[in-house]
Amino acid sequence: MIDLTHTLTTSPEAPMSIWPGHPTLEMTKVATIPEQVANVTLISLGSHTGTHIDAPNHFIADGLTVDKYDFTKLVGRALVIDVRGKKAREMITWEDMQKWEGDMHEGVIVLICTGWSQYWGKENYEEHPFMDLDAAKKLMETGVRVIGCDTLSPDNVCLPECPVHKVILGAGGMIAENLRGIEEVLALKDPVVSLLPLKLDNCDGSPIRAIAWSAGDI
Repeated sequence: MIDLTHTLTTSPEAPMSIWPGHPTLEMTKVATIPEQVANVTLISLGSHTGTHIDAPNHFIADGLTVDKYDFTKLVGRALVIDVRGKKAREMITWEDMQKWEGDMHEGVIVLICTGWSQYWGKENYEEHPFMDLDAAKKLMETGVRVIGCDTLSPDNVCLPECPVHKVILGAGGMIAENLRGIEEVLALKDPVVSLLPLKLDNCDGSPIRAIAWSAGDI
């Protein structure tokens, strides 16, 4: 089983990447052993902190929230699109993805592997490759509705209007961001991925514990 999730931490030795302007993670001990009978931690974070998933409502006013989305669509066969040759801020086009088109269909979860998770917590993490708008539209035409990426966003961070988000979420899709280790999924036979969110009432997104495994292993 492969952990596709970055650790949520406040350690200065392991800085986290955050979308510009979003809340940072805070963790405060409110009860500790032996002073109290148990350890309890107060946690404050944004709905899009760390490895997380975007619900349609993130960009679509009347879109589904994480608690209303059909969670069965967030566990399924994974298809890894390997575009690790892409450079900083280079566009991922439909031509880059087209050779996997035959395996794209409803129910498949597409994972975009850029290898950029190696820069997590570093200044250049925001300079990741990004998906072309036309590629996003064609991907939705295949019936795929859930995608994941090992970057801050499938969009160019320099474009605050986030057009790729609007295409995917507008089609009723979900987007998992800040995944790690997608390249490890390439070695799995018949890979399955889980991107389940917390059941947060009327919320636009949620941190997730993303994992992948071979279908025959469980």
